Amino acid sequence: MCTRYISPDAADIERLWHVGAGQPWRGVEVYPNYQGPFIRAARDVTEPARELVVGQWALIPWFAKERKLKYPTSNARSEELADKASYKHPWARGQRCIIPAQAFFEPNWESGKHVPWIFRRADGLPWGLAGLWNIWTDKDTGELVESYTMLTLNADQHPLMSRMHRPDPKRPPTMQDKRSVVPIEPEDVDLWLFGTVVQAQGLIRLAPPACFDGRPAAAA
Repeated sequence: MCTRYISPDAADIERLWHVGAGQPWRGVEVYPNYQGPFIRAARDVTEPARELVVGQWALIPWFAKERKLKYPTSNARSEELADKASYKHPWARGQRCIIPAQAFFEPNWESGKHVPWIFRRADGLPWGLAGLWNIWTDKDTGELVESYTMLTLNADQHPLMSRMHRPDPKRPPTMQDKRSVVPIEPEDVDLWLFGTVVQAQGLIRLAPPACFDGRPAAAA
């Protein structure tokens, strides 16, 4: 699971994804239930277009009775999108988004202790991480609340990301269910945002190790 990342500011988002001009967003570290920006297919337009939205990092499903949930929804297992109650409707409706991230953090336990690692792209560009979004209506106030979740994928066989997270001594090394974020390359953004569910499913894959610049955060 990823529970911390660094969001770029609006100017950097505009340069790479050509959306968000004039937005006042300034890059910060984002944690679950904090506000962060995401890019989605623009609503209420006749032609495909992108829009930059700021919402809560922890998707609020339609059936939630209150905004603050008792279970985590900042990450969504990609393998469960079609069936899990919190995500199946956004997934089926094509409510996919790109989460801009200058870098993200994961815990490494190879020393027996939690050592935060930071991951940037090796080419110096921001990450565009795969996500889903939703709009939840507060029945008491009528407020429309934007929220999003970050997709993850099993990384047990990935040379780098399999080294992250605390190992489960009850599981064999090849069945730890280590997780990784799902980067969407710039040339695939429109397919992710506007394509069919089948086309989007084909983009849910792990990035090659060469794409990552990963190291202990204290040494970065």
